[in-house]
Amino acid sequence: MIDMLTDPNIWAAFLTLAALEIVLGIDNIIFLSIVTGRLPAHQQAKARRIGLTLALGMRVALLMSLSWIAGLTEPIITLGSYELSWRDVILGLGGLFLLYKATAEIHNTMEGHDESQHPVQSTFTAAIIQIIILDLVFSLDSVITAVGMTDNLAVMVAAIVVSIFIMLFAATPVSDFVNRHPTVKMLALGFLLLIGVALIADAGHFHIPRGYLYFAIAFSALIETLNLLTRRKSKKTKGVS
Repeated sequence: MIDMLTDPNIWAAFLTLAALEIVLGIDNIIFLSIVTGRLPAHQQAKARRIGLTLALGMRVALLMSLSWIAGLTEPIITLGSYELSWRDVILGLGGLFLLYKATAEIHNTMEGHDESQHPVQSTFTAAIIQIIILDLVFSLDSVITAVGMTDNLAVMVAAIVVSIFIMLFAATPVSDFVNRHPTVKMLALGFLLLIGVALIADAGHFHIPRGYLYFAIAFSALIETLNLLTRRKSKKTKGVS
């Protein structure tokens, strides 16, 4: 145990994997903010905590079943040169669910009705079910990434635990900010559409590097931040005049 704690290679693997898991967790936080935003205010924080706790439990359980994870990548059907595995099925269905969820949210926000007078609220159970479905997909993606980075189980578990705890602290302010600004919410929904397409592409064995997706959303978020600051400055100027 002492040797592990003093081994620089172990620490390098842990820090790299933890940083990667935190970045991958952005998907999870954005989805949580969208789903829990439809709940009554007093239930939102509880739903986020349950969702991230379930994510932690799923990821640790999957890490403890690495032989089962390896089996998920074995082909179950071969169609020409394409080999379909259970991993492909899970990622494909998860991607389709994200496309459906993001499109439905965009419709409800823009076309469905006047939410200021008749806000659509979800039930707590429905929100948790949706969170569980996507937790499975994101957890599978996260664990496969962890296995590809290191073969040390303790490092993988520690990195995932740290990333989930950071997400727990970040979930509430991120969710509040997304739900407080309609334009930011639309950007978040657009990001979910991108992630859904990326998951479907992964299921088809066409990998889209996540760095491109994260750069796109980071650039959009930067532009929207500048817009928000400009509007805030304009309001202050009008207030002074």
